[in-house]
Order: sequence, then C-alpha cells, then structure tokens
Amino acid sequence: MELQIGIFGLGFVGLTTSLGFAEKGFRTRGFDIDLKRRETITNGYLPFLEPGLDTVLRHYLGREFLISQSATETAKESDIIFFCVGTPCGKNGRADLRYLFSALDNILPVIQDEKPRILVIKSTVPPGTTQNEIIPHIRTKWDFDETKLMIANNPEFLREGKCWEDFINPDRIVCGVENEKTTGILQELYNPFNAPLYFVSLNTGEFIKYLSNTLLASLISFSNEMSIIADRVGNVDTGKAFRILHEDKRLRGSGINAYIYPGCGFGGYCLPKDTQAMAENARSAGFEPGILREVIKTNDGMPEFFAKKIKATAQPDTPIGILGLSFKPESDDVRESQAAKIIKLLLADGYTNLYAYDPSSNASFDEMYRLPHVRYLSSAKAVCGAGTVLVVVTAWEEFKNLQLTFPSKTWIDCRYFIVKKGAA
Repeated sequence: MELQIGIFGLGFVGLTTSLGFAEKGFRTRGFDIDLKRRETITNGYLPFLEPGLDTVLRHYLGREFLISQSATETAKESDIIFFCVGTPCGKNGRADLRYLFSALDNILPVIQDEKPRILVIKSTVPPGTTQNEIIPHIRTKWDFDETKLMIANNPEFLREGKCWEDFINPDRIVCGVENEKTTGILQELYNPFNAPLYFVSLNTGEFIKYLSNTLLASLISFSNEMSIIADRVGNVDTGKAFRILHEDKRLRGSGINAYIYPGCGFGGYCLPKDTQAMAENARSAGFEPGILREVIKTNDGMPEFFAKKIKATAQPDTPIGILGLSFKPESDDVRESQAAKIIKLLLADGYTNLYAYDPSSNASFDEMYRLPHVRYLSSAKAVCGAGTVLVVVTAWEEFKNLQLTFPSKTWIDCRYFIVKKGAA
C-alpha cells in the first residue's frame, strides 16, 4: 500500500516534514488554518526564512506535495496524519495545547469511517500528554477501535536554519507507540531515511524531546553564568577561554559546542517554552526542578547583565547601535528575542537614541514589538556609522569583522565572537 501523508500546520516543522516525506517518494498533503500562509506556500514562497527550503518547495509543489484548502480533504485522503501545530507557552509556563486539540476536533468527524489511520503528534507536548490527555479527549468524542485508529507521537529535532538537513539526514528518529501494528506502519514510513529508529512508549517519546531541549538550555545557561563569573573576576578573555575549552578531546569537533558558549541567553520559539513547560510538568508531578529553575533564572537575567554594560558606557542621549534582532543567525524568528529585551530595558531607563539592523528581521521585529525610539537602518555599516556604542546581539557572520572597520567605536559583544584588532 502506498502511504498517503497528511500534515496539519505548515510552519518550520510542518512544511519541512511535508517536503521531507515528498523527497522520499510519499504523496503528502499539507493544511494550515492560516489562509495567508497557505497562499504564500501555494505561490511557491516560504512564509519564513529557512535557507534552501524554498528550492525544495518549488520542486515538489503540485507534484508529491499538495496544499489542501480544507482540513476535511487532508484528513480524508490520508493514512497517516501528522499534527505539527504550535504549543506555545501558556499560563504559568505550561504548554498551551488549545491549537492541537482544535486541530484534532476538526478532523474527528471526518475520519470515523472504515479506513485505518494513524494520528501522529509531532507537536512538542509534555510527557504524559498523548496518554493522559489526547487519547482520553478523542474517546470523549469517539470510542474508536484501535485497529482503525492508532495514536502515536514522533518528536522533531530540527534546528531553525538547518531544518532540511536535519529532517533528511536525521541522527535519530523517535516514535512513541502503543502497539505492533503502529510500529510496523511507521517502520515502513521511516525506512527510506536509513537512520537509527527507536520505538518507545508514548511517555518516553515525549520525554526524549524535552530531555534534548532542556539539556541544550542548561548548557547555554551554564556557559552564561560562567561568563558572568569571568566578568566579575576581570581580565578574562571569555570567548577565548571557551574556544580553548572546546579543544578538550571529549568535546572537540562536537556540534554541541555551539551550546557550550556564552551569549546573551537563549530565545526563539522552542528552548524558552520547552524549558518552562518541563519545569511546570515536574511541579505538577510533585517535584521541584532546581536545576531547570536556575537555568530559567540565569537566562532571564542575561538581558539585564548586558543592559548594565551598555548603560555603563553610554548616557541616555548617546547614539546606540543594535546589530541583530533575530534570536539566532540564518533565521528571521524574533520570538523571545534577546534584542527586544535589552532594548526594552534601555527604553525604561530613558535611552531614546537607538538604531537597529538585522539582515532578515527589521520589518518582522518592528511589527512584533512596536518599540518607540528605534530607527531601523538598511545595513550594518549604516548602524555602525550612526552609533557611538555598538552592541552585537545576534552572531550574524557579516558582523564578525566590523570592529576592524570601526575601531574607534565602543563595542559590546553579547555573543563573544567579533574579531578584534590584534586578537590572537
């Protein structure tokens, strides 16, 4: 049987998943409730920045990958339905599952036929969600036969900026399953990826995702706390110290070194919300997660740490240039932007002469935050010319050598990566 794949939610995860399965020869249908997003994708454009994915989209669009105009069409034609909708940070840091349950409710009336299907939760949900919330929720609306409807989860491990590479060449694939029939079908689906494939319990599948993200968050906060200590000790080349740390044979050449490096804190969509959600999940289970609590506390304090550095060198009327607005380079994602937090702290203390530039995110940052007294310029050099104090917040490669061109300016490197004149 040729498996038909349906995808609900066409953000970073959903669109990459759709195109990844198309690449492996599966017929995929994607649906997003956002009409503007559907239209953008239908016209062959990405609704976000993701290097290389636009070429893949245009190759498969209208062939192996189709855009559905209704949830009904997507569900009815699919053997396996992936849910890739957002699970943002909700009240008290808990994962907000309303969009996931809404997507489920939209299709349940459609799939109560004789066709066997698997519903796969790819959205990031706290451990216990599929078993304790999703399955009981579905059963309140349909007392389904498990030979006709199977439920699984399949966490994603995609990095923004490298989504396609991570999906097509995964280092591991994890599926939370309940029975052998589900395992067999998902094995058929993922065999073409030729990657380690692990079938685990539903709770284990969800836990592995949070285990991954909270480890990365912890490494970042550890690195940032150590950078604060270095600052207090004084006369420490913090960036160089960490680069030498990476030469340890246990770390050398490891991609995880990108997370064992100081900066101004983690932002974006995943790490902040997932760390908060895991901490709240632990509290709901009766355990106070001391390490995660401190990881969050350290991260929350990093914008203030750098804002104080800026205020120590600049008066409220000093022209200040902000270089980088997205939460990471090669991305236009400004959610939980550390730049926004730093700018807000400056504005609160009366700083009103601010200039900003990001290679991808000027417009989206302004649209999301609407901050006063910030003038968005069209290039990094324009910001360097306008500002007396220059603050590098995002490690875009084009910022790396700017200090060599503008040596007379006061530089605050929140990412410990710019090249300084005479530096070894």
